[in-house]
Amino acid sequence: METKNIMIVGVGGQGTLLTSRILGGIALHADYDVKLSEVHGMAQRGGSVVTYVRYGEKVAEPIVEEGQADVLIAFERLEAKRYAHFLKKDGVIIVNDQRMDPITVVTGAAEYPEGIIEELSAKYKVYSVDAMAEAKKLGNSRVFNIIVLGVAAQHMDYSKEDWLEVIEKTVPPKTVDINKKAFEVGYTLA
Repeated sequence: METKNIMIVGVGGQGTLLTSRILGGIALHADYDVKLSEVHGMAQRGGSVVTYVRYGEKVAEPIVEEGQADVLIAFERLEAKRYAHFLKKDGVIIVNDQRMDPITVVTGAAEYPEGIIEELSAKYKVYSVDAMAEAKKLGNSRVFNIIVLGVAAQHMDYSKEDWLEVIEKTVPPKTVDINKKAFEVGYTLA
């Protein structure tokens, strides 16, 4: 099997690290060699957070190079735009249709770009989901990242049952049920 490269991008506090641990867990569950790497911006202050998950028969290094990502999971629109150049030509973007203004927009030094998803869709295969709205329907806005993961899972070669098993082993015990429900919601949205 050729090495698979997945990037997860978001803003501090959006669950990128938990999501990368679940992705790493599903690949380990399938007996692949897995490498994870995390790059933190000013995560506590709403800065970019990027995680790389690489898996295959033998993975030498954890970093995904530009033009090599099979899947880009973005928890926010601007982060999807910022990292889209990492995608392969036939790569897929799963984007949470949410806007979180970076500090430059908050302070008035920059403007938040309009039409990001449309712009990305003109160049890439994009699946957009309003995961925050779906998470609120479940009564817990914090599980939106697992909804996005559920959508992304449709583009990977693992069974829904395997995903649910890994989620159960990875998330905090008191959140297992809500995270499984969130995954199911995302899985059906795809």
